[in-house]
Amino acid sequence: MTVKDICRPKDELVSASADTAVRELCRLMDERKVGCVVIESDAEPTGIVTDRDVAMAFGAGEPLDEWTAEDIMNREPFTAQAGDGIFELCAAMAEHGVRRVPVVDDGELYGIVTLDDLVILLEDEMHNISEVIRSESPPFQTA
Repeated sequence: MTVKDICRPKDELVSASADTAVRELCRLMDERKVGCVVIESDAEPTGIVTDRDVAMAFGAGEPLDEWTAEDIMNREPFTAQAGDGIFELCAAMAEHGVRRVPVVDDGELYGIVTLDDLVILLEDEMHNISEVIRSESPPFQTA
């Protein structure tokens, strides 16, 4: 299974340009119920702003009214290739300490994978495994 098989497609992720106001980024995250906005330019991910980035800037007492994504974004977001394997993705997410990964295909933004997506995938696979065990085990009997 590859990243392409599980990622949310580009039309489902929230993206904006570097000159988008932080207040607008917050509105987008709230409206779409997501924890990040991918910053893109010419169909390439050039940054990412997470809800944590906003909270840390706000917590530092910065006046966010005139700030844009460029002021708080991670300018070197870790990205995955659409053809990467899921195990490699998980190892890379742990290595880079990230929960959200923009996915690229041929250099262009293709989608996004989040830690939540991976947990749901794992839960689905665990359910499938438990069904195999259940089908091959004697029925449970109460005394």
